[in-house]
Amino acid sequence: MTLETDPDVLGEPWVAETFALRPDDEGEVVATLVSRRSPVAGRGAVLHVHGFADYFFQTEYAAWWLDRGYDFYALDLRKYGRSILPHQTPNYVGDLRDYDDELAEAWHRITARDGHTQVVASAHSTGGLILPLWLDRRRPRELAALVLNSPWLDLQGGTAARLVGSPIIKQVGARQPMREIKRTVSGLYARSLHAQHEGEWDFDLAWKPMTSFSVYAGWLRAIREGHKRLQRGLDVRCPVLVLSSDRSSQPREMGEDVLSTDIVLDVGQIRRWSTAIGTHVTYVAVPGALHDVVLSRPEPRARVYEELGRWLTTYVAPPSRSLL
Repeated sequence: MTLETDPDVLGEPWVAETFALRPDDEGEVVATLVSRRSPVAGRGAVLHVHGFADYFFQTEYAAWWLDRGYDFYALDLRKYGRSILPHQTPNYVGDLRDYDDELAEAWHRITARDGHTQVVASAHSTGGLILPLWLDRRRPRELAALVLNSPWLDLQGGTAARLVGSPIIKQVGARQPMREIKRTVSGLYARSLHAQHEGEWDFDLAWKPMTSFSVYAGWLRAIREGHKRLQRGLDVRCPVLVLSSDRSSQPREMGEDVLSTDIVLDVGQIRRWSTAIGTHVTYVAVPGALHDVVLSRPEPRARVYEELGRWLTTYVAPPSRSLL
């Protein structure tokens, strides 16, 4: 695989490595590994994977790990964020196993090249489905723990809708994979995050658009296949922490629910399916948190980091004396 290393768009000392993958039906494919070294004596590394219509920009989350001695790596998957090429359909794959190549390459660079023997895997939303499936297949010996931020573990909606919709998705996705699934995206979620609106975060609206990206039948079929595999039960052999909001809502206009609940996924489904990931799972519902819990308002965000710190100290690593 070819390699191109540059200063990242986040600014120094963040570095981005863009590496070529096997071409697909649309042609050239790349992925991007973003990283920063911890100034504290090393404990290991974190590898983070983003969600749908997303990319890595959550530097406060990274700083939390960096302050505790973990080198931080984030992977922009193919056709996401830094890895989108002009000829590509943003965010599209027809099989979640397509991501195996960049996940394996990122893991290789973190462990074999950079020498990390303890890696905490981390993921958000759709990444929270993709990464556990890969870890279950790969079972890397360096895996120390897994942190999932509002993972997408089932399709939204009632049981009846999912039972009726899944066979249709499977058939249409197989026969017409590039058929667009029409949906209405209000833009409220992105508004709740972006500093130009009601949020406090700056991110690239070309990579994380206000009204998301188009969804296609082949991609949704791949997601449903991933849900089905996860719900049969995975065997991720490490401590797992699952964080989410305590409540979901479906607001139609900007208001308190937009700023204090998950308006993207059903947290009841997250709660239900979390234990399918492995045998050592801790689930925490954070009152007032958003879908991306580390982008919530200050009070719930502080609670997220308290819970993360408590779990890390209890199950993964003892506190360093230098941090006491």
